[in-house]
Amino acid sequence: MTYDVVIAGAGPVGLFLACELRLAQLSVLVLERVVDPHSPLKRLPFGRRGLSVATIEAFYRRGLLHDLTASQGANQEPGKGAPVREGTRTFERPRGQAGHFAGIPLDYNNIDTAKWPYRLPSPADTNMAADMAHIETVLAARASAMGVEIRRGTGVDGLDQFADEVIVRAGDQSIRAHWLVGCDGGRSLVRKAAGFEFVGTDPELTGYSVQVEMVDPGKLRLGRNYTPTGMYFQVQPGTIAMVEFDAGAFHRSAPLTIEHVQAVLRRVSGTDVTLTALHIGTTWTDRAQQATTYRNGRVLLAGDAAHIHSPLGGQGLNLGLGDAVNLGWKLAATVLGSAPEALLDSYSRERHPVGAQVLDWSRAQVALMRPSPHSRALEGIIRDLINTRDGATYFAERSSASRLQRA
Repeated sequence: MTYDVVIAGAGPVGLFLACELRLAQLSVLVLERVVDPHSPLKRLPFGRRGLSVATIEAFYRRGLLHDLTASQGANQEPGKGAPVREGTRTFERPRGQAGHFAGIPLDYNNIDTAKWPYRLPSPADTNMAADMAHIETVLAARASAMGVEIRRGTGVDGLDQFADEVIVRAGDQSIRAHWLVGCDGGRSLVRKAAGFEFVGTDPELTGYSVQVEMVDPGKLRLGRNYTPTGMYFQVQPGTIAMVEFDAGAFHRSAPLTIEHVQAVLRRVSGTDVTLTALHIGTTWTDRAQQATTYRNGRVLLAGDAAHIHSPLGGQGLNLGLGDAVNLGWKLAATVLGSAPEALLDSYSRERHPVGAQVLDWSRAQVALMRPSPHSRALEGIIRDLINTRDGATYFAERSSASRLQRA
């Protein structure tokens, strides 16, 4: 059998793209190297992801929003009013904080959404949050119901590209497809095997997301705290995100131990806090890289396979889903012969600039977080701008609104 499209990666981007392609009745196979999709890091609190207005609109128009909001997997942001209710077509405008830029909160009351361009009529006029585990569960169920074949425990190991097909090597299998899309994350094997150029900037920091127990939790303040050596953010006692400006030296260099986390937390916080247990821990960096093109012959990239950046501002998921929205109908039209193959080149032309903007947005936030007097002075100016109506509207539209999917 030759599939119309093989997708590497069963994350939200790969699954949403698969659903888009099945709307056109294409044969779609999704390969996922990980056998068990469940992970503590995909659940609350670390799996929490903010969904932008554009993402909510896409889910609404595909009839997915009700499933996302039908259980506790979807959550409104604290202080933001009532949750989205798709079933009754009621979307109450939230109140309070509408995200942040480098830790500087955006106030919903200052945002004028009427100034956001390229908005289609929709009852989805708010932000919401959901954990990754729930998003993936909903999308996997929809994909399976639509006839998408999902093979877990089978990843792409290599590929051979020809004029009219791609042969995907997955373990001892050779799978034939007309098109291959890499949605297999920041360390994408598809991207590497297909010879995509991946360029950008090196990391300045190692970020940590940990869940710990402490002897003296009162020594660490709640909220976001900038220090002379970095930053830490404590949502509730023991649930901590922190960054140390070490040029990303520790990320994936050694196992994460309680001793190391305690040492970093002490350096960053300037306290002698003592940890007694490390329940969950992971690291990340602000490395910002992007494929120079999202298409190489019959191989395409979407999501983190096409662009990586720090998780600051939470734009990665929304950006990747925007890729899927743009690519889905174009790839389907190309396969069906209702559009010339050259249409696919517009995918890269339109989405690459959007990805580049997000990478720069991420770099700008890191610049404000550096532990230096210059960054603190610049932060004060940006804070004043964000506290104006025009400033809040601009920052909110840039960080979480329609531009991530409008191209």
